[in-house]
Amino acid sequence: MNVMVIGGGGREHAIAWCLTKSPRVREIFCVPGNAGTLGIATNLDADVSDHSALIDLVEKHNIDLTVVGPEVPLCAGIVDDFHKAGLRIVGPSAAAARIEGDKAYAKKIMKAAHVPTAEARVFERIEDAKLYVEAREHGFVVKASGLAAGKGVFVCQDCEQGLLAVEQIMGDRAFGKAGDKIIVEELLKGQELSVFALVEGRNIYMLATAQDHKAIGDGDVGPNTGGMGAYSPAPIATPSIMTIVERDILVPLIDAMNNDGSPYRGILYAGLMLTPGGPKVLEFNCRFGDPEAQAVLMRLESDVLDIFEALADGDISTLDIRWNEKPAVCVVMTAKGYPGDYEKGQTIEGLESVDAIEDVQVFQAGTRQIEQFIVSSGGRVLGVTAMGHDIGEAKRRAYEAVEKVHFNGAYYRRDIADKAIQAASSKN
Repeated sequence: MNVMVIGGGGREHAIAWCLTKSPRVREIFCVPGNAGTLGIATNLDADVSDHSALIDLVEKHNIDLTVVGPEVPLCAGIVDDFHKAGLRIVGPSAAAARIEGDKAYAKKIMKAAHVPTAEARVFERIEDAKLYVEAREHGFVVKASGLAAGKGVFVCQDCEQGLLAVEQIMGDRAFGKAGDKIIVEELLKGQELSVFALVEGRNIYMLATAQDHKAIGDGDVGPNTGGMGAYSPAPIATPSIMTIVERDILVPLIDAMNNDGSPYRGILYAGLMLTPGGPKVLEFNCRFGDPEAQAVLMRLESDVLDIFEALADGDISTLDIRWNEKPAVCVVMTAKGYPGDYEKGQTIEGLESVDAIEDVQVFQAGTRQIEQFIVSSGGRVLGVTAMGHDIGEAKRRAYEAVEKVHFNGAYYRRDIADKAIQAASSKN
């Protein structure tokens, strides 16, 4: 089969890498891809928002299946357009993708389904939002309702921080139309957990868990990013916790979406906070997380093409997915200045020294190739991912690989997976 992967980040590099291991894949095409996918796929230069152009590529290159990585094309209806053209594609419809693309809609449907989540208010006028924030006495969270690449979330400890967040989102329009509506919700306390599931109709197949690190700085300080690193599996995802997540969160949500006329088919991501009162939803995403995908897919032993075909064809009931028991740790290397204005065009060196290391992969994200050089082109540049016999060894091997890669201004957190290591130590 010929397979096309839509997107150009680390998640899409990881998806393409997994596809190379399938004996049934003939050729992989990435749109637009990055310097990392160049070595394992054919990169095609096309505008991912131009669905007609993408459909033309499918016909031109005899592509049998398309896999969509990022949320923007999903929310824009790429799946609907491909289905109208009679083409096979993995991902939810635009109506179902609203679970990520419109946080106000997500809150509404969670409330209708009695899904545990933070108490929240939605605002469309900046004046109303500011009045509400001024009356808050405790910590809270301000979110842009639309898509903001993981950066439209502000954890505020007081009224002053909240007013600045509201002004940035709705006044300065820092995230464009994503800030037409904002959500102000209670600040939940606990550890975060990323849960992934394959969903088709009312069938749910739970995948490996992960834990992301959103804040830019060690110890979870500083502004939120698209993700600074992840590990899989997450020790806090005990069997009892996962039973609660499936029973009290995923099943009622999927039922509510079916009843709402927006049946879900695709990969569903639940970002959760494990509070003293049990797991509560922070957000839903309509695709794999990034960088969680790098850690999760690194551990996948089953043929990923079987999974994607089952989703595209609407039958996941016969899947039996196998995972490597070794944990994986992904450390994200970013450009100087990220998540704010960042530098581009820095030459990346040392990648070849990591390629030969067993159970280590560098998934490229914000990169492009200029002649014989690979240079940075985005805020999150690389996701250095390693497996180990335990989480401590996986972390050590990931950071040893990070030290072999260099580009001017490179930044990374140094505490990825420390929570898991501490949890393992407390059990011994």
